[in-house]
Amino acid sequence: MTLTSTPGATAGDVQAATGARPRTGRLSRLPGRFRRPRRDRVTEALWGYAFIAPTGLGLAVFYLWPVVQTAYFSFTRWGAFGGHTWSGLDNYHRMLHDGEFGRALVNTLAYTGLGLLSIPLAIVFAALLNRRGLRGIGVYRTLFFLPVVTMPVAVGMVWRWLYNGDYGLINYLLSLVGIDGPNWVADPRVALYALVVVGVWSSIGYNLVIFLAGMQAIPREYYEAAEIDGAGPLRQFRSVTLPLLSPTAFFVSVISVIGSLQLFDLVYVMAGSGAAARSNPAFPRLETVVQLFYDRAFVTNDRGYAAAIVMVLLLIIVALTALQFRLQKRWVQYG
Repeated sequence: MTLTSTPGATAGDVQAATGARPRTGRLSRLPGRFRRPRRDRVTEALWGYAFIAPTGLGLAVFYLWPVVQTAYFSFTRWGAFGGHTWSGLDNYHRMLHDGEFGRALVNTLAYTGLGLLSIPLAIVFAALLNRRGLRGIGVYRTLFFLPVVTMPVAVGMVWRWLYNGDYGLINYLLSLVGIDGPNWVADPRVALYALVVVGVWSSIGYNLVIFLAGMQAIPREYYEAAEIDGAGPLRQFRSVTLPLLSPTAFFVSVISVIGSLQLFDLVYVMAGSGAAARSNPAFPRLETVVQLFYDRAFVTNDRGYAAAIVMVLLLIIVALTALQFRLQKRWVQYG
């Protein structure tokens, strides 16, 4: 049968003439045995939710709820014997005029910025350990990673002894060459830098292992092609290793910034807390935001103000992490 174009003809007339059925979607054209019943899909979804329920419940109880509760407490004022009353934005207004909080925030940001030096150092050491034919590579990895598995309290106590101005090992070695070393943790001029050295030493092993894994994942063909083009080891490192290692460096930088902003244990062990720590002339250069939070929450029992401090720290961490994700588009090369 031949259809001609007739003025005024509609789609319904064409369907009636040809006997064609309207197309109602891809699923409607499938045989019945290929379509899963709605009941099976609901059962599968329920099983999925059941499997993730323990993890989701743990996250909600131990992570989400404490954040919500702390956010609420930041708008309250606590009494000396417990109990709290609503105070609105008083704690945040007080924080804006608190010079000690500003000083602790500057110290924390300075420590975070200087602590990023562990990233290039870890890259260099990882490149040295990634060479073929290197003997004892397992021993070197263990020595570098040993500070990571050591308790921070033990690390702080050992370095506190090393930094001692009277009988510390560092000053003793300096005295052998005629240098009178300072009291490292009690001198405001060098206290923060001494703390940074401990932080870099503690984190370089963790960063090194991650960078080493990233380097070993780079295909060997890239280096062979670069070698054929006449590129030496330094040029290969600059043109092949660093660009392909940029996603790993981005991950390490995010983790390092988050960890440095939460610095507490090293300061607590090396500088102390409360009245004993404040007698140290270098304490204003060592106090961090988390250290101030600890003093307000558990020493002076000013828990409402402490909650406000930690909420501001949370916002700073989120903001800096978002900034890193924003800037990574300019220097991270994927694929």
